[in-house]
Amino acid sequence: MGVLYVDGAYMAFTLEDEIREVAGQPVEAWKVPGTTCIPAGRYRVMLTWSPHFQRILPELVSVPGFSDIRLHSGNWTKDTVGCPLVGFLRAHASIVGGTSLPAEHALVVKWHESAAARDEVWIVIDNPPQYVLGV
Repeated sequence: MGVLYVDGAYMAFTLEDEIREVAGQPVEAWKVPGTTCIPAGRYRVMLTWSPHFQRILPELVSVPGFSDIRLHSGNWTKDTVGCPLVGFLRAHASIVGGTSLPAEHALVVKWHESAAARDEVWIVIDNPPQYVLGV
């Protein structure tokens, strides 16, 4: 579970797969296909046609070890396949039904406005560190 801010203001909640990233190791060393969130970093976002969803969606460009990463609607981690899901309300480990598609639409509208102004859009993914307690 995460939070998406646009220009410093809350836009939506996010949901991604499990963080497995290991600092200093290549993606191939820690990625489990279909169940791993994308690595932390700064990525350009472009509105592109999604053949899978059959609509224009925000795509994160040049994500190491991943392809076709888009911000899109969904409610459960099984809906992500590595992509961040968006929604206006969240519950324990899910996006509340009925809030995801409106959040996706609001993001697309926001990115269309930026594109019309010829602004580049970038997203910063910040995966919090994972702490393992031991004896």
